[in-house]
Parts: sequence; C-alpha cells; structure tokens
Amino acid sequence: MGGGRKGTNGCGRTLRNNAKAAETMLWQQLKLSKVEGRHFRRQVPIERVIADFACHYPKLVIELDGGQHSDAVSYDDERSRILNNYGYSVLRFGNNDIFKALEGVIDRIR
Repeated sequence: MGGGRKGTNGCGRTLRNNAKAAETMLWQQLKLSKVEGRHFRRQVPIERVIADFACHYPKLVIELDGGQHSDAVSYDDERSRILNNYGYSVLRFGNNDIFKALEGVIDRIR
C-alpha cells in the first residue's frame, strides 16, 4: 500500500511542496538584498502571528498564500489586523504569483 494517509490523494503534500518551493524562491531574492538593500527575516514571530517574511525597517510583512488560503479570508484578515496594530504593512502574494511573475512581485515589494 502507499505511504500516504488513508483517504488522501496527495493534494495536501503537493500544496505543502509548492508552498515550500514558492517560499524558497522568494527568500532567495529577499536574502540576496535584491529589494532596495533591506534586511528581511524569515518566519518572524510578531505577537501571536508568525510572519512568512518581515523587514523591521520599514515595517513590512510579506505573506505567501497557497491555494489552501482561498477559504481563509477571515483568518488572513485577522493576521493582517494584528500585524497592522504593530505598525506593519502587509503584502500578500499567492504561490502562483511567485512561480509566474517573480520579478513583478519583487517590483511590488520595492
């Protein structure tokens, strides 16, 4: 029998792998200081939120949302509200944005 859980079709694994790939691609750009020389950190705790990427000056958080987030609008709104309360602006991008238009994402972050 397959190594997956009973009743799964591998969709969750695919979403996680795509999320990891998108996060890695964006992180390569951010850590190489390709965004106006700003210093970004990865998986940054801010209050009870762990931001995907954060730059403390200026206060900017970048969140990557995979397909699983399409049903999580209120969850994302709450995360953004918390981050905004701490003075952070939040930019959200889908994994497909990273895969298909990475330069456009970097331009928007700039």
